[in-house]
Amino acid sequence: MRIATAQYYETTAANYQRNFNNAIATSAEASSMQRINTAADDPIGAGRLLKLGQQSAALDQYTTNISTTTSALSLQETTLTSIGNALQRAKDIGLAANNGNTTDADRKAYASEIGQIQQQVLGLMNSKDSNGNYLFSGSKTDTAPYSQNSDGTYTYNGDQTSINLGIGDGMSVATNTTGWAAFQQTINTARTQTTMTSPAVDDGRVVLSNGTVGTSATYNSKFTGGQPYTVSFVSSTQLKITDALGNDVTGEASQNGVVSNSNGANQAVSFRGVDLQLNINLKSGDTNPDAVIAGHSFQLSATPDTFNTSRLPGNSSTAVITGSSVTDPTAYNNAFPAGGAVLKFTSATAFDLYAAPVTADSRPVSSGTVTGGNATAAGVTFALGGGTPASGDQFMVQSNNHQTQNVLDTLSKMVTALNTPIDGNPVAKQQFQGAMEAGLGNLDSATDQIGSALTSIGARGQTLDNQTTANESLSLANTTTQSSIRDSDPAEVMTRLTLQQTMLQAAQLAFSKITSLGLFNKI
Repeated sequence: MRIATAQYYETTAANYQRNFNNAIATSAEASSMQRINTAADDPIGAGRLLKLGQQSAALDQYTTNISTTTSALSLQETTLTSIGNALQRAKDIGLAANNGNTTDADRKAYASEIGQIQQQVLGLMNSKDSNGNYLFSGSKTDTAPYSQNSDGTYTYNGDQTSINLGIGDGMSVATNTTGWAAFQQTINTARTQTTMTSPAVDDGRVVLSNGTVGTSATYNSKFTGGQPYTVSFVSSTQLKITDALGNDVTGEASQNGVVSNSNGANQAVSFRGVDLQLNINLKSGDTNPDAVIAGHSFQLSATPDTFNTSRLPGNSSTAVITGSSVTDPTAYNNAFPAGGAVLKFTSATAFDLYAAPVTADSRPVSSGTVTGGNATAAGVTFALGGGTPASGDQFMVQSNNHQTQNVLDTLSKMVTALNTPIDGNPVAKQQFQGAMEAGLGNLDSATDQIGSALTSIGARGQTLDNQTTANESLSLANTTTQSSIRDSDPAEVMTRLTLQQTMLQAAQLAFSKITSLGLFNKI
């Protein structure tokens, strides 16, 4: 077979170029120790590396999220612990002030200190992180969680939204603690009240406190269904309790309603989950205690709902709501929006009540006209003042059923009680003791709520620790797998490079020998 000289040159050059390219590629592989530099090097391996790279990037992001969440939870934990310590100090002060030996001046000093604690707690509740975001506002991180109303109470302005960050495949944790969970759900132990019904003028001989809820389960299951109750004194040593239907339920009271007529004795009466403080104050000349105590009676009931109202800044009139109360319990229970309402005037006298927030599709739950300066809607009567409402005026209305009470309001009530003079007035002193018992009970409830929030933070912290360990294991496995796919075997690469270089040298020698052959060399 004859091979043309040109064909030989072309074939040899192509083979040499291919082998040279292989040697160059192997040399680059020996330099980087990576066998896959482009998808063409290993299409299947490159695809696996792409997926592993995406997993690695996700794991890096999870690590960042865990670090961010850990820092946020640590700051929240520190802040909540500080609030708990402040409340413990307030409780110590309350106990000291309620020992029966303090004077008005002492209590006034205690009130000042509790007022300072209240401002400290308010500042801590409105704490911000290093980015200027409020810690306890939920998703409304640019809104201060708590603000004071015109009546001295405090309102939570945040929401109940948790801000979640992913910490693993299919796993996320809340990075925040809402004020709603940490402070607003504090059980209010002081949600009952007593009102003397006989005699018409209080003679101070019988003082019955408003009571505190000692056992919530019993209160919810038994007390609320039978109210209002009538507590009447048959004698100085026996009281009788009847429910709203007139049924005698005295047997459910502690000691079956038997009390002591020891003058000035502070004694407890428990009934359907409510603990009441009773004092009998006999006067000089009361030779027959039964005769002077019998006939005293009180109404015992749950504290009625109250309302926080505010006018919208855009109202064109100067009208305000000066007071509000439930006047039709049935209509109120059936129709009033539990999540808040908006009272909107369509003229100077006509109005509609909507469930908040009002949207284009909202329909009024109640409508009416102003009568005698009052607007009654869904069983609630709103007293109007400050001028005549204008069409388009709106008022925000939020009901308070007193089932819960934030600790700022509890501290306010304690300050008020401590600032009230009681020296030389045994009746006022006994009422003060009842108010302080309610405050101390609510402080315990607030501390328990903060403890629950701290427990939640601790549980999330444990989850972060566990997931960190899992992510580190996944990251190590990811790195190992990527290395096994991408990285070269040094010995194999160097051997292959040496072989390819040797083959190139041999090809060069062979080419030079063959090209020197010709007929002219034989002449």
